Amino acid sequence: SRDKTLAFVAKHKAQLATFDQKTLTPNELIDYKLLENLVNNFEWDINTFKSWQWDPSSYNVAGGFAQIINEDFAPLDERLVSVIARLEHVPAYYQAARDNIADPTLPHTQLAIQQNQGAFSVLSDELAAKVSASGLTAEQKQLFDTRFSAAKAAITQHIEWLTALEATLQTEGARDFRIGEALYEQKFALDIQAGMTAKQLYEKAVADKNRVQAEMAKITHDIWSKHIATPKPEDDKLAIRQLIDVLSANHVKRENFVDDVRQQIPELVKFVNDKKLITLDPNKPLVVRETPEYMRGFAGASISAPGPYEKSSNTYYNVTPLDGMSDESAESYLREYNHWILQVLNIHEAIPGHYTQLVYSNESPSLVKSLFGNGAMVEGWAVYTERMMLEEGYGNFEPEMWLMYYKWNLRVIANTILDYSIQVKGMGEEEAIALMENEAFQQRAEAEGKWRRATLSQVQLTSYYSGYREIYDFREELKTEQGEAFDLKQFHETFLSYGSAPVKYIR
Repeated sequence: SRDKTLAFVAKHKAQLATFDQKTLTPNELIDYKLLENLVNNFEWDINTFKSWQWDPSSYNVAGGFAQIINEDFAPLDERLVSVIARLEHVPAYYQAARDNIADPTLPHTQLAIQQNQGAFSVLSDELAAKVSASGLTAEQKQLFDTRFSAAKAAITQHIEWLTALEATLQTEGARDFRIGEALYEQKFALDIQAGMTAKQLYEKAVADKNRVQAEMAKITHDIWSKHIATPKPEDDKLAIRQLIDVLSANHVKRENFVDDVRQQIPELVKFVNDKKLITLDPNKPLVVRETPEYMRGFAGASISAPGPYEKSSNTYYNVTPLDGMSDESAESYLREYNHWILQVLNIHEAIPGHYTQLVYSNESPSLVKSLFGNGAMVEGWAVYTERMMLEEGYGNFEPEMWLMYYKWNLRVIANTILDYSIQVKGMGEEEAIALMENEAFQQRAEAEGKWRRATLSQVQLTSYYSGYREIYDFREELKTEQGEAFDLKQFHETFLSYGSAPVKYIR
C-alpha cells in the first residue's frame, strides 16, 4: 500500500508540474495548491514522519464495516454481500499491522487496545442476526458465519498481542510521543497551511490569552455581587475561577445530556434565520445520535458528515452519553459543559458551525475542496461562529454568557499553547494540567482528557485557533475596507462558497 501511494505521488507530482500557475483562475489555483499539498503530505507521512510504524491505533477494521452496515446507500442484502467479501481479509490485515508496528508509543498502543475492543460493537450479534434474517442464500450465510468467526478471532488475537506489547513498553520504556520542533513545523505547514509558522501562531496565542483573561476579569468585577455575597478576592484569576465555579453548577441532568443537545438545535436554526446570518438548507437534516462505541474515547462531541459523492446522506451529530462515567467524573464533565457552554458547543459543532460549513462545502463545484479540504479552515469556521453568534445577540448579551464564552475561547487559545509546549518544548503532564486549570479555568476531567489528546495527536489542536484567528482578522479588515457596504450574510456565503479551502487562499 505504501509503495502504491509513493508511485501515485510521483505520477501526480509530474502531472502538476505541467501546469502554468499564472494561467489558473483563483478557484483552480486553490485546487492546485490543495493537490500539491496533499501529495507532499502523503510522501512526508510515509518517508519522514512514519506514523505507520509507531502508531498502532491507525490499524482498526471497524470504521469500514460500520460505513457499509449503517449507511443506507444500497439495499441491505447488497451491503451484506459486501461485508462478507470484506470479512475475508481481516486476519491478513491484522497480521500486516503487526508486521508494520515497530517502536510504538505507549499512549497510541493503549488507544489501539481500547478502539479495537470497540470493533466488537460493529462485528456484533446484531450483525449476525441481520444476515440470518436477510434474503441471502444458505451458502452465503454459511460463508458469512465462517468468515465472521475468523474475523472476531483475529481481532481478539490482535488485542492480546497489543496487551502484551503494552506490558513490555511499560516495563522496558517506550518511544517518546513528542515529535520535536523540526517535525512539528513541517507537520504544521502541511496540515494547517496557515499564513504563518507554528512558532508565530504560538506567540499570537500567548498574547490573546492575556487579552481574554483581562476581559474576563472585567466581567467578573461587574457581576460578582449578583452571584456571590462574600467580597471579591484581589487576585483576578482566583476571582474568575470562583465565579465560574458558582455559575457552572447550572447544568443539565446527567441522564438528559443527549436529549438536551437535541432540543437546542431548532433554537439555533431559528436565530440564524431570524437574523439572516446565512442561508440554511432545510432539506439537509442534522441527526443527533449517541456516539457509536467504536468511535468513543477521543472526543465527547463530533460531526460525521456525508462526502461529496453521497450528498443526500444524513449528517450525524455524535454526542457521547455519560453512562460509563463515575458520578464524580460526570459531575465534572457537566460543570464543564454547563448551561451556557453547552449552547456554545452546539453552535460550534452544529449550527452555524461544522454542520453548516460542511453542507456548503459539499455544494462547492470543486470536488478537490470537498475531498481534500483544509482542517484549520473547517475548525476555524466553527470557532469563528461562536463569537459571531454572540456578537449578533445570541444569549441577549448576557454577561454570564460572555464570561463562559471567553472561558470556552480560552480553551481554543490554550490548545495551541498546550500542543506547541508539549510537542516542542517538552512540557509535562502536571505543568500542562496547571496551565489548563489555572490559566484556562478548565475542570480537572477536561484537562486530563486534553492531556491525553495532546499525547495522541500533534498539530491538530492548533487548527481551531489558527483558522479562527485568520477568518476573524480577515473579516475585520474587510469591514474596515468596505464600511457601510459590508454585509455579514454575504461575507459568510461568499467565504463558504470556496469550499473547505485554506483561509490564506480564500483571502
